[in-house]
Amino acid sequence: MNSARSHRPLVVINVVGLTWDMLGPQTPHLNALMQTGFGRPMQTVLPAVTCTVQASMLTGLNPAEHGIVANGWYFRDLSEIMFWKQSNHLIEGERVFQTAKLRDAQHSTAKMFWWYNMYADVDWSVTPRPSYPADGRKLPDSYSHPPELRDELQKDLGQFPLFNFWGPTADIKSSAWIADASLQVLKRYAPSLLLVYLPHLDYNLQRIGPSHPDMAEDIRLVDVEAGKLIAGAQEQDADVLVVSEYGITDVQRPIHINRHLREAGLLQARREPLGWETLDAGASGAFAVADHQVAHIYVRDPGNVQRVRKLLAGIDGVEAVLDAEGIASAGLNHARSGELVAVSARDSWFTYYFWQDDSLAPDYARTVDIHRKPGYDPAELLVDPTIRFPKLRVARRLARKLLGFRYYMDLIGLDASVVRGSHGRVPEPDRIESDGPVCLCSNAQLERDDIRVTDIRDLILRLQFGG
Repeated sequence: MNSARSHRPLVVINVVGLTWDMLGPQTPHLNALMQTGFGRPMQTVLPAVTCTVQASMLTGLNPAEHGIVANGWYFRDLSEIMFWKQSNHLIEGERVFQTAKLRDAQHSTAKMFWWYNMYADVDWSVTPRPSYPADGRKLPDSYSHPPELRDELQKDLGQFPLFNFWGPTADIKSSAWIADASLQVLKRYAPSLLLVYLPHLDYNLQRIGPSHPDMAEDIRLVDVEAGKLIAGAQEQDADVLVVSEYGITDVQRPIHINRHLREAGLLQARREPLGWETLDAGASGAFAVADHQVAHIYVRDPGNVQRVRKLLAGIDGVEAVLDAEGIASAGLNHARSGELVAVSARDSWFTYYFWQDDSLAPDYARTVDIHRKPGYDPAELLVDPTIRFPKLRVARRLARKLLGFRYYMDLIGLDASVVRGSHGRVPEPDRIESDGPVCLCSNAQLERDDIRVTDIRDLILRLQFGG
């Protein structure tokens, strides 16, 4: 190994939700990058969701090999469903920054808000990490390595705007903070590889759908933040790679898959002391872990698998129900996957809802609570439209918070039809430009016609080390 640095610096910008069809007059900075290099629509993996796709990009592997089969799954040994866990140890397979370090001991990585951030083998990292005092409050905070990095960044930029990162108030402020923080890390520490996550498009794409005319402004705003990072990379003589994880499609049909399983006597719910219900996964014969347009179905008795498959295949909006053979063909045959995997139609998506009467919905259902809900809930991005004076309700809850009292931020509705965009399916070949992710690169010498998310690891290594 030569003592001299043998690699070229690289900035990877993950503009979540960006598709080929979005590139145009409102994306001058991304267009300029393509003019000096190249761009292509990109093939994705199933499910096309954040945690799975990011793991595929960093390992070059399918979910069957890296084990991230969704944003959350059923932990069979605990009999619990868990979403949005942060430990990098959950990923199986060698990550690109580990490979790079083996090639050059001087290689360094900064991981800014990419998922599975905690305890990754990187030199600098920052990720959202709220603080939960014993009195039930949720306080904005972030986790960094080294620990003092959080304080350095917040001294200059203010506290990370957690409530602009997810929930009804999510907007460009969080992506702008991430971009500014990433630029500071780039200038102060000059990492060999800088991984940046810009989530802004994800919000209104799900709230109002990709066909809504207001999306043009969101695309323009995120292009501005990407442009700041591109300019910063160019100042450091670094290459730039812009990727996205998936495209989002217009939806109009929520599928309450767990309610169908409950009606069939397969899903069990527990009545809690205060009157609401919770999903009892360990006692259930079958239940679904819903994640956008894909759901893992866990079936306790192998003899019931075909019965459950037939039941699900008959639900309106369910496009496919994969058995063991189909799961293997999709590259999802990992122990964490369900016995079946359901995929919705393009205009549909799966809710996690398991209660049959809204008066029995669990207390967390009407709040932003990504860790307790046994499935993904995009309704968390919108205030319940049935609340007549939502700002007044928020003010009352915040007053209780400021006074140190417990408070219940019950702002989320239970009508899933308000959600207008979703993702997770693998797009049809003729829809990849509208429904699939993209790859834009500053180096024209590495241009290729077909790119998959599993090729990103190799592309990063070629940009940094040549070959």
